[in-house]
Amino acid sequence: MKIFRRINRNIRDAFKSVIRNFSLSIASISCITITLIVVALSVVLSLNVENFTESIRKDVTVVIFLDNDVSKNEIENIEKSIYKTNNVAELTFKTKEQTASEFGKENPAFESIVNSWKNGENPLLDSFMLKVNNIEMIEDTVKEIKKIDGVNNVNYGEEIVRQLIVVFKVVEKACLWAVVALVLVTSFLIANTIKLTIYSRKTEIEIMRLVGASNTAIKMPFVIEGLFLGIIGSIIPICLTIYGYVALYNFFDGKMFASPLAKLIPPSPFIYTTSLLLLVIGILVGMFGSYRAVRKHLKI
Repeated sequence: MKIFRRINRNIRDAFKSVIRNFSLSIASISCITITLIVVALSVVLSLNVENFTESIRKDVTVVIFLDNDVSKNEIENIEKSIYKTNNVAELTFKTKEQTASEFGKENPAFESIVNSWKNGENPLLDSFMLKVNNIEMIEDTVKEIKKIDGVNNVNYGEEIVRQLIVVFKVVEKACLWAVVALVLVTSFLIANTIKLTIYSRKTEIEIMRLVGASNTAIKMPFVIEGLFLGIIGSIIPICLTIYGYVALYNFFDGKMFASPLAKLIPPSPFIYTTSLLLLVIGILVGMFGSYRAVRKHLKI
C-alpha cells in the first residue's frame, strides 16, 4: 500500500512540475514533437521503400527464350535443368502462339499483324517465365540457364533491377540512420532542457536531501515528468501519422507513380503500429533525458 501511495505522489508531483514550469516544459515538448514528426516521416519512407524493394524482388521475371527448333522432349529437359539451379519460385512455359495472342490483346495494331500470320510464319520463340526465390542470386542463376542446351537467350532487365535495388537500399539505410541520430540528438536536447528545470528547483532538491530523501525518491518525479513530456510531445506526430498517411494513401490510390511495383503499405495496421512506435520513442526519450539530466548534471 505504501508503494502505491509513493507512486501516486510521484505522479502528482511530476504533473504539477510540468504545469509549474510550463515554459520549460513547452520547450521540451516542442523538441520531442518536431523530432518525432521527422522520425515518423523517416519510418514511413523507410518501410515503404522496403515494401517497394520487396515488390520488385517478387515481380522480377526472367524470360528464357528457347531455340526455334526445340522438341517437346528437349523442352522438358530444359525445364528440369532450370529447376536444378535451386532458385525457382515459379516457372511457367509459354508457347510462341500464346505470346503472340497476348501481344495482340495488349496492342490492337499488333493484333492485325498477328492475325495475318499463316501457319509457320510466327517469328516469336517459345519461352519460360521464371520468378526466382533469391534475387541476390539472379545473375548466377541466369548464367547457369544460359549454358543449358536449347536456350536461345535470357532477359530480365538486369541493369534496371540492379540500379533500383541499390537506390532503395541506400534510401532505406539513410532513413534508419536518420531515425537513430534524431533519437540520440533529441535525448541530448531534452536532457539539457530539463537540466534548466532541475536547476531552477535546486533549493527544493537540497531540502529533499536534508530531510533524508533517497536518490531514487528524488529522481523518480523527474523521470515521470519526462514520461509525461514524451506522451504529450507524441500526440501531434501520432495524429499526423494517422490522418496524413491515410490521406496520402487515398490520394495516390495505394500506388506511387501509378506503378504496380511501387505499392504503398495499406494504412491498417501500419499507421497504428507506427503510432505506437512513436509513443514508445517519445516516452523513452523523455524518461532517458530526464534521468540523464538528474544523474549526470546534478550528481545526485
